[in-house]
Amino acid sequence: MTFETNQELERVILVGCQLHDDDERFEYSMDELASLTKTAQGEVLARLTQKRDRIHPATYIGKGKVEELLSLEQEFEPDLVVFNDELSPSQIRNLSSQLSARVIDRTQLILDIFAGRAQTKEGKLQVELAQLNYLLPRLVGQGTALSRLGGGIGTRGPGETKLESDRRHIRRKIDEIKRQLKTVVSHRERYRERRKRNHVYQIAIVGYTNAGKSTLFNRLTEAGIFEEDLLFATLDPTTRQYTLPCGLTTLLTDTVGFIQDLPTTLVAAFRSTLEEVTEADFILHVVDSGNPDYNNHEQTVHKLLEELEVADIPVLTVYNKRDIQHELFVPTTSTSISVSAFDQEDLIRLGEEIQKEMKHEMEFFHLLIPACEGKLLAELKTVSIVESIKFKEDLEKYECKGYIAKEHPIYKQLRMIDES
Repeated sequence: MTFETNQELERVILVGCQLHDDDERFEYSMDELASLTKTAQGEVLARLTQKRDRIHPATYIGKGKVEELLSLEQEFEPDLVVFNDELSPSQIRNLSSQLSARVIDRTQLILDIFAGRAQTKEGKLQVELAQLNYLLPRLVGQGTALSRLGGGIGTRGPGETKLESDRRHIRRKIDEIKRQLKTVVSHRERYRERRKRNHVYQIAIVGYTNAGKSTLFNRLTEAGIFEEDLLFATLDPTTRQYTLPCGLTTLLTDTVGFIQDLPTTLVAAFRSTLEEVTEADFILHVVDSGNPDYNNHEQTVHKLLEELEVADIPVLTVYNKRDIQHELFVPTTSTSISVSAFDQEDLIRLGEEIQKEMKHEMEFFHLLIPACEGKLLAELKTVSIVESIKFKEDLEKYECKGYIAKEHPIYKQLRMIDES
C-alpha cells in the first residue's frame, strides 16, 4: 500500500541560495519548502544549496552549482526541480534549457497548493487570477517562427506571433475573472453589511500556515472543517457562531494562513478574502509555540496585518500547542495566552481572556431593569458581557452589571432605562 502511494508522488530536488549569514533561518526556509512540496504531493529526493553575495541573474545559482544540479538530475531522475525563491522569466528559460526536469519556483509551488485547496467559486477564481498574473510575464515564445498569416486585405505580413496571441488570450481571461470576482465580492460585502446591521460581534482567526487555526476553530465552534498537519489546509474562509463563556454570541471566522514571502499576486488576488480580517471587531493571532521558528512566523503575520491596515483592531496572541512548546519559547507580547486546542479548560480560559480584552472596547453599564422586561434581559445575555444579574425584591427590578458595545441598538435602550 505504501509503495502505491509513493508511486503517485512527484520526485523533487530542492534548490536554495543563501544570501545572508543567518544559517538557521535559511535552514527553516528550506524545511518549509520541503513541507510545501509534501503538501503538493511531492517527495524530496535531494537538496542543493549555495551561499552567494547575490542571486546569479541568469541561472539563480552559479555555473558550478548548475553543473552539480545536472549531476544530481542524472543520479535521481526527478520529475521536478523547485527553487526556493521567485525566479525571473529569463532564469526559468535558462534553467529549463539545461535541465530535463520541469523547473518551478516557490511562488508556483504555493499557487499549485492553493489551486488544489480552493473549494468555493471565489477561491477558485482568486487562484486562477493569481496564476495568470504570474504566468503572463513568463510566457516564452519562439518569435516569428510561430507567426500566423491572416487571409484577406490588411492581414498580410508576419502576422501575430503565437506568443502575442497567448498574451492577449491571458489578458482577456484576467479581465473576465476580474468581472466574475466583482460579482462574488459584492455578495461577500452584502453578507458583511448584513452582519454589521445585526450588530453581531466578529472575531477573525489569523496566523501563520499550520499554526493550528482550523483545529482551534473546530474546537470552539464544532464546525468540523478540514484540519491537517499540512501547509494551507484551509483556503476558503469559514464563519460560524461562537458563544463566549458569559453567553455573548459572536461570529468566528477562520482565514487562510500566512507564509514568509507570500507571493504578491496571491495577496492581491485574495484581497476580498483577507478583508474578512479588516471587518473584524477583534483578531485572534494564533502562533505555533512548538515551532522553533515561531518568532519569524509571528513577525510575518504582523507585517501582513500592517499591510491590511488593521492596526486599530484589538489583537490577542494565542500561543497554541502548549503541550509541545519549544524549549526556547518566550512570549513576545503581554496581550497573550498559551493554550492547547485539545484542552477543554484551555478553551474556556481563552474565551474568558477574549471577554476580558473585549471589555476595553465596550461601555460599562450598571442599572436596574424592571421585572416585566424579560425579553430585554434574555437578549442582554446574548449581545453583551453580563457580569451579574440580581433580583431586588423590594424594587421588583433586576440589578444588572456588564459591558456592551456602544454601537449596539440595545445600548440606547439601556441609556433610556438608566435615565428614567
